[in-house]
Amino acid sequence: MSIELTNESEFDVESERIVAMLGHHFTRLKLSPRTELSVMFVNEDAMEQLHIKWMDEPGPTDVLSFPMDELRPGDPNAEGVLGDIVICPQVARLQADAAGHAEIDEVMLLATHGLLHLLGFDHEDQEQENEMFGLQRELLDSFQAEELS
Repeated sequence: MSIELTNESEFDVESERIVAMLGHHFTRLKLSPRTELSVMFVNEDAMEQLHIKWMDEPGPTDVLSFPMDELRPGDPNAEGVLGDIVICPQVARLQADAAGHAEIDEVMLLATHGLLHLLGFDHEDQEQENEMFGLQRELLDSFQAEELS
């Protein structure tokens, strides 16, 4: 497993914890240990430019996912590059405040959400949303339980 994390924002994003969580998710999702992933944290201006370029929507967003190889969970022999996850900590902070939880919890949720998008999950209809958000919650809960043990 290769997880490259780059922080181009001015926020402390607890890089080691994020990498540990994503490694946990790789194991739970039965991804090949030779799978590669890139995670980048950027400021609002950079995220807004990406949001406009790739989604044709103004303003910064919380997370964007850019898939590469079309890997799916459950095949530990399928190796390759999952792609890139880009997160904006400033937007994450606003969302965490609105939800009443810690900024790191929001960042971990966004990283998990981005990973699931790279693996082909989506939330365009209610059935897809239930599946994706259920798995997202399961992964976050299992990581938190592992941290506490």
